[in-house]
Amino acid sequence: MNFEIGYIFELVPKLIQYIPITLWMAVLSMILAMVIGLVLALARDSEIKVLKYAANVYISFFRAIPMLVQLFLIYYGLPQLFPVFTGMGAVMAAIIGFGFKQAAFLAEIFRAAFLSVDKGQMEACITGGLTKVQAYRRIILPQAARNALPATGNIFIGLIKETSLAFTLGVTEIFAEAKMQASDTMRFFEAYLAVALIYWIMIIIYSYFQRMLEHHLEKPYRT
Repeated sequence: MNFEIGYIFELVPKLIQYIPITLWMAVLSMILAMVIGLVLALARDSEIKVLKYAANVYISFFRAIPMLVQLFLIYYGLPQLFPVFTGMGAVMAAIIGFGFKQAAFLAEIFRAAFLSVDKGQMEACITGGLTKVQAYRRIILPQAARNALPATGNIFIGLIKETSLAFTLGVTEIFAEAKMQASDTMRFFEAYLAVALIYWIMIIIYSYFQRMLEHHLEKPYRT
């Protein structure tokens, strides 16, 4: 085995240049997923049967389809059905694909978070003169957000890792660059190990900030 640890240190500076595109895709996908996921969660608990049924179909479909298949459907399929998407770039297709996929999982997380808040609090808010919108904004949503944070953070960690699939659409990110470098030098193990270490460090850093945020949100509930 001809393993060169020095090649890893040589390759890492080249790979970290692509961290911004990785984080850009992950953050925008997360924002899209949170917006759609919140709408789906509210639709699931809606008394309007059409909305509830549509939300259930969306969640069932996007949870069942593999991420790679979904990326191809969006990038290659949407332009055929809707000409307006003809000029859609690979990065945008990846963001839409990641966001739509994770929205299905976030919908269940958000719904569970809403259910974890005692229903009596809504009744108390209405009795106290607040409207339902005010009750959600001031009382229900802050508590639900706190309860949903750990699972939502795990979704974002998954998104950071899933951005590596964007290379299948032609996006040059961390994994794609490592693959090209490995093809030139034939040092595949060192190249992919460098990628693994970079993702590991990114997840460690994000997990640290998430724990700090959770600690901050827990302060009002400590006795």
